[in-house]
Amino acid sequence: MIFRAFFTNSFGILVSRIFGFIRDLLTASVLGANIYSDMFFVAFKLPNLFRRIFAEGAFTQAFLPAFTKSRTKGIFALHIFIRFFIFIAFLTTLVVIFSPFITKIFAYGFSDEQILQTAPLVSINFFYLALIYIVTFIASLLQYRSHFATTAFSTALLNISMIVSLLLSKPSEPQNSVYYLSFGVIIGGFLQVLVHIYAIKKTRLLPLVFATVKYRKTHKQNDLERKTFYKNFFHSVLGGSTVQLSAFIDTWLASFLAAGSISYLYYANRIFQLPLALFAIALSIGIFPRITKLIKKNDENEAVKLLTKGFWFLTFLLSASALGGILLSEPIIKILFERGSFNAQDTIICAKVLSMYLIGLIPFGLSRMFSLWLFAQQRQKEAAIISAISLGIGIIFSFILVYPFGVIGLSLANSLGGFFLFILTIRAFGFRRFFSIIYSKKLLLLTALLVIEFFTLLIVKEVLQQLL
Repeated sequence: MIFRAFFTNSFGILVSRIFGFIRDLLTASVLGANIYSDMFFVAFKLPNLFRRIFAEGAFTQAFLPAFTKSRTKGIFALHIFIRFFIFIAFLTTLVVIFSPFITKIFAYGFSDEQILQTAPLVSINFFYLALIYIVTFIASLLQYRSHFATTAFSTALLNISMIVSLLLSKPSEPQNSVYYLSFGVIIGGFLQVLVHIYAIKKTRLLPLVFATVKYRKTHKQNDLERKTFYKNFFHSVLGGSTVQLSAFIDTWLASFLAAGSISYLYYANRIFQLPLALFAIALSIGIFPRITKLIKKNDENEAVKLLTKGFWFLTFLLSASALGGILLSEPIIKILFERGSFNAQDTIICAKVLSMYLIGLIPFGLSRMFSLWLFAQQRQKEAAIISAISLGIGIIFSFILVYPFGVIGLSLANSLGGFFLFILTIRAFGFRRFFSIIYSKKLLLLTALLVIEFFTLLIVKEVLQQLL
């Protein structure tokens, strides 16, 4: 059941990422790595920042355990949905009104003219946040029923919408193409909402949610459930925002570097996110509802067994991906992006940025899985403190490394912060419990397989260099 959920999530994410890479290929070809691509990525990064802080990250981590334990699920769910939607609508209004000021914060190195050009794009893209919040809320309910396919595949709709917008914009100048892309984001968000509404109706979840709305439980019980959720959500926001704040600081620092630096970070991070999403995120989504229910039943032994299976499966996949990506970083970038306005020099720099990102793939991926233990136990405050510490360390490294190494130093700093995140997460999980997991013959098998992969990839790299 768990691995079926993993493969469903993983395949759905793979389909979405394939369309995502097609989108990036077209973006690199149409816009290249210049000020116009930087403008769009700044505008697109803003709703994604809040989406991951408020919706996909903190919301799901706090909502699912609270919803599972709630005795009045309908009242609880509708209360949370309405309150958050009103907040997001208010936040969107502020962003639209003060878009030049907010753009200046996110791209401080931009000139005044560039700020004015980017501000309308920020306003358009930010409407995506409200749409994706609706998607995330419904997706959390679907996860409760172990339905993962709709959410896993729906992101492809966003990418397809953006691909169509890029194709339509091809005859236009780059300054017009970024508007096509921005409206493509909004259309993609609407499509995601529609398929999730269909899924919740098809899975007959609406009766589960609304069955308890008319049931009048004591207000004290409802208030206690909501207070617990809000407390955990607040801590999840603090914890979940660290990765996004790190990305914001990297973008801010990169805006002072040569034109195209923000784009190098974006393209390299897109590739880095592929194995992280395919394996770490897909597995985490698949096992989180199960771990939550086991913790609720006080069955920690079964929960540890589940994590053990996930650990070895994930460690092998992430290790193989990191090793392969580092050794083949330049051919990967060249094959994917080197066309149109994206030239050979762009490939060399972007490949180095990718290699530095991939150093942190294993610690980031494993940290995500083991943090599920904390979320299921509603230890969001502890997880937030861990994330804040790792963020602080990553920021320090960013300021230290950006001067001698430029944009490459920013991606390396990100990976160094990931190692501290992993160590602190394992400490919270329990070193003794963790060491009992890794003391296995599987460690020798993993090492042998990676050695074989290393020498195989050296041959593959040599062949690719000859062909390319």
